[in-house]
Amino acid sequence: MNNSKFLRTLVAAVILAATGFTLLRAATVAPKGYVVAEITVTDTEAYKQYAAAVPPIAAKFGGRYLVRGGQTVAVEGEPPAGRIVVIEFDSLAAARSFEQSAEYQAVAPLRRQAARSRLFLAEGVTQ
Repeated sequence: MNNSKFLRTLVAAVILAATGFTLLRAATVAPKGYVVAEITVTDTEAYKQYAAAVPPIAAKFGGRYLVRGGQTVAVEGEPPAGRIVVIEFDSLAAARSFEQSAEYQAVAPLRRQAARSRLFLAEGVTQ
């Protein structure tokens, strides 16, 4: 009888551990979120203020630059009009929190005054 009780306890513990592992894995592979921007700078000096102000704000929300200016090669269709910026966040919600934050909203007018731009948020694929 004692062995039977031990075996049931062991099986229950294994099932519980497997369920917990599955839930933990599901929570850790949520899709990333991205801020994607196409920016055509019209006032270089004013844009420099914006470009200097944003990285610490993005970092505060877990943002990491994947693309920031650099060379763009058109493969199909029209090339981007200006520079491309991609910032990765842990989730779409984190990207949205960055974009809607008081800190970012305080500096966004600098970009609007110094450039023509398109910004959007995108959700990555589930890993």
